[in-house]
Amino acid sequence: MLFVCYPKCSTCMKAKKWLEEKGMEYELRDIKAENPTAEELKDWHRKSGLPLKRFFNTSGNLYKEMKLKDRLPEMSEEEQFALLATDGMLVKRPILVDGEKVLVGFREKEWEEKLI
Repeated sequence: MLFVCYPKCSTCMKAKKWLEEKGMEYELRDIKAENPTAEELKDWHRKSGLPLKRFFNTSGNLYKEMKLKDRLPEMSEEEQFALLATDGMLVKRPILVDGEKVLVGFREKEWEEKLI
């Protein structure tokens, strides 16, 4: 299992604690130090079944500074993947990749249902 997170993020810390309490093993990847590539994001998006917008950290400063709320609807998926790949702080976190399962953001109930 790959756990992609920002170590200073409180939601990521909760998710990490949850994984450890459940005795789940994972490989931790700091999203700021090692940003997901456009190809990884495309693969995760496909596996997640979620709308692409869910991969954006809409509450982040960078998202707001770049005025992405207004710009995203005009961008193609390719442009959105390329943009997400430029900076890990644009990407919603944590992301948990477990084979064909990809969970974006931490909702304890959802993780419980899909992982246990």
